[in-house]
Amino acid sequence: MSKTRVHELAKTLNIGSKELIEKLKKMDIEVKSHMSVLSDAVVDKVHELFSESEKEDHSKEQRKNQKKEQSNEQKAVDVKKAETSKGKNAHQEIKESPKKSKKNKKNKQKVVKQEEPKEELASNIPDLEDEIKIIQLPAKVTVKELSEKLEKNSNEVIMALMKIGIMATINQEIDFDIASIIADGYDVIAEEAEEIDLLEEAFKEDDENDSPEDMKERPPVVVVMGHVDHGKTSLLDAIRHSKVTANEAGGITQHIGAYTVSIDDKPITFLDTPGHEAFTAMRMRGAQVTDVAILVVAADDGVMPQTIEAINHAKAANVEIIVAINKIDKPSANADRVKQELVEYGLVSEDWGGNTICVPVSAMSKTGIDQLLEMIILVSEMKELKANPNKRARGTIIEAQLDKGRGPVATVLVQNGTLKIGDPIIAGSCYGRIRAMMNDKGQKVKKAGPSVPVEILGLSEVPQAGDTFYVARNEKQARQVAEAIIAKGREDMLKNTHQKVSLDDLFSQIQAGNVKELNIVIKADVQGSVEAVKMSLEKLSNEEVRIRTIHGGVGAVTESDVMLASASNAIIIGFNVRPEASAKSVADDQKVDIRLYRVIYNAIEDITAAMKGMLDPVYEEKIIGHAEIRQLFKASGVGTIGGSYVTDGKIVRNCQVRIIRDGKVVYEGELATLRRFQDDVKEVNSGYECGLLFNKFNDIKVDDIVEAFIMEEIPQ
Repeated sequence: MSKTRVHELAKTLNIGSKELIEKLKKMDIEVKSHMSVLSDAVVDKVHELFSESEKEDHSKEQRKNQKKEQSNEQKAVDVKKAETSKGKNAHQEIKESPKKSKKNKKNKQKVVKQEEPKEELASNIPDLEDEIKIIQLPAKVTVKELSEKLEKNSNEVIMALMKIGIMATINQEIDFDIASIIADGYDVIAEEAEEIDLLEEAFKEDDENDSPEDMKERPPVVVVMGHVDHGKTSLLDAIRHSKVTANEAGGITQHIGAYTVSIDDKPITFLDTPGHEAFTAMRMRGAQVTDVAILVVAADDGVMPQTIEAINHAKAANVEIIVAINKIDKPSANADRVKQELVEYGLVSEDWGGNTICVPVSAMSKTGIDQLLEMIILVSEMKELKANPNKRARGTIIEAQLDKGRGPVATVLVQNGTLKIGDPIIAGSCYGRIRAMMNDKGQKVKKAGPSVPVEILGLSEVPQAGDTFYVARNEKQARQVAEAIIAKGREDMLKNTHQKVSLDDLFSQIQAGNVKELNIVIKADVQGSVEAVKMSLEKLSNEEVRIRTIHGGVGAVTESDVMLASASNAIIIGFNVRPEASAKSVADDQKVDIRLYRVIYNAIEDITAAMKGMLDPVYEEKIIGHAEIRQLFKASGVGTIGGSYVTDGKIVRNCQVRIIRDGKVVYEGELATLRRFQDDVKEVNSGYECGLLFNKFNDIKVDDIVEAFIMEEIPQ
């Protein structure tokens, strides 16, 4: 006896799985889902039913055609009759119309006379609504604004606040709850005003115009979620046949990637999200813009904290979950234990009688990949995903960064409409006109439809990751809306403090009672990382000290960042970026502490250690010189040698180096060889040329900057 599943039978009959499930239910055959198994007898019965229905449809069509012909003949006869009688009727109507109009005038006069006493009665009834005054108040309101709303003197409102034990000045803000108590005292009902999203309000009309006829089928957007090191990116690599983790520090995905893959000419958009707990905001953003979530769980590790977090995000965003049980080729793998643990979080596998699809896969041996992709297409067909491509585009900013050569670059996912080159676009407080678009393979494209991720250029500044973008009618509208958002979001000026703080003396200042709040300026290579670092560090706040991020931005640490940190007594945290030369000298003068990291764990550990007063003696890096790569030489069996010119300081044999390209660190490691002409040398001073070979790194380019440094132990 062969096993045939519902979705397989639907494919052979060339109909949707949903339609087949409904027909089976009408035949009193119980099926739970598209994965239910059907017996041979049921399959034969369904085939017979469909062959009979095809015959019936054919005979019905013949009858319909005969009826159409008859009705067309009858219509022609009726039209002739109508034309002959039309002249007579028109003549009668002209004769009758003056009489009717005279009667109508008399009737109207009578009605007016009858209604007059009713209007007099209505005017005598008091309007109760005028006595009760209702005002709209925001969540926070100043005393002056409240007094204006209540139409009372400011001093009177201040006195009322004093009676309930609140001392407030005219410009001081009070909560809505307190404001409503004051309003009650004046017999006024206060209602909390809803916060209006300026973007939603400006582009509301575009969403209301979608008709069912305009909606077309769109590709599914799939997010890959799960715990750190459970093989999410490796699984995506197996699908895409590429290497992504090789470029990430420590083999951990620290950014969101968006890729498009075609299976049987059906495109699927994949989002890869980081697994470490620090990147919760990015993972949550991934769930909110997708249709299907692949939850990757390692068969040898089971359900972990970030797995639970990913399940919660997917459920909150109402996303269909497919579980990929990875690493099944390992000796310690136990798929049944994973299924048992998932039951606790409401995910019951289909082979255990539930509704969750569980697919055993191995990213390394590429087993189960085809079945996983088939399940994604099947689930997306059941969801009937549609969008209107013939309108102005809107979607979500997946990631954003500042590129030295190209300016602000944003990775966007189009959710509705079609995005074209030249479109005026707005995202949060950023606006501009799209100058260029690239797909996930780096190819230039002219337009992008629903569910397509593209990289766009042309925005005025780096937008916030997770923001919704809209295409405006023209550039003027985009600029006006952006300026309104900027005006609404202006914050109060930061208070200056005189005493500088660093991580090394943080604990002593906490004990002395000088520091109650640790201000931090965060600079990172992409916007998503800024959010992740900010969230991780702010979570470390305790009773003695509160960590507050006063600024977060994309790009190298600049002089203005140092000035801001100096004015607000802040520490600068750099993540995958370097300070500019001018910023470093200003930081030394102003005694501003700049800490640079490549892996987020190290930043969390340092801040935690500083807060606990357990900062161990550390090795401090001492920059000894810089060199500029001016020419490349390829030597067989050796690698790529960088012909360099030492711009300042000196380069020493066996020193540590980092290669900086466009303000970003692309390599950090050891200098393997230092040569001058044909000879190995101990050091090369500034103003001289030399040949540099780097340990296990050949991807060097002309104009790369080589920063040489040594580690010196600094006792605390």
